[in-house]
Amino acid sequence: MSALVRRAGAELVGTAFLVMAVVGSGVMASRLSPNDAGLALLENSIATGAALVALIVALQPVSASFNPVVTIVERLLGVIDTRSAAALIAAQFAGGLLGTVVANLMFGLDAVTISAHERTGPGLWLGEVVATVGLLLVVFGTVRSGRADRVAFAVGGYIAAAYWFTSSTSFANPAVTIARTITDTFAGIAPASAPGFILAQLLGGALGLLLVRFLYPTVVSAASAAEKEVIS
Repeated sequence: MSALVRRAGAELVGTAFLVMAVVGSGVMASRLSPNDAGLALLENSIATGAALVALIVALQPVSASFNPVVTIVERLLGVIDTRSAAALIAAQFAGGLLGTVVANLMFGLDAVTISAHERTGPGLWLGEVVATVGLLLVVFGTVRSGRADRVAFAVGGYIAAAYWFTSSTSFANPAVTIARTITDTFAGIAPASAPGFILAQLLGGALGLLLVRFLYPTVVSAASAAEKEVIS
């Protein structure tokens, strides 16, 4: 089995479980706390952040981006080649859709239920730009400063927090956005609202790339980073 097939498989499985965490915890939260949207969001954000930590720790040795924007930025930074990026992105979209279908079925819903939850407007789009810029800063800032072993905790913590400090509740992921159009639940987004979110995420990706290149022009190895910490 080729390395690319294994990496694509990891992206498919990881993105599927990520979306299961997002959608499934959203359904569970809305059922357990039907009259308290704030508590439901807290439950949803904790489950998503914790799942991200676990999934990245488990799959990082193979591949653990779970996000087309992250993969595109990896390609633009020269971390992966175009063929690999295309395969990983396709796997992420497929995994996201699979994850939603499984989550819907786990909770006794139809496999596909088109969301009626409209999420649109300049404030929400700005929220997605901010969420995506921050995510890229956390991912690549951690990795490029020689602390790749901590990226799981950084990303999980950031996403759990960004659910709360961004107006959009931090989708920050085109594959997850598309996946959430086929569940008419707490975590859903209407198909008509998805393009605006995805465009905002791509803009956030471009701005995040510029920021990463500015702040981290070179990649620090884990060994040299440890040495610097000892010296300082």
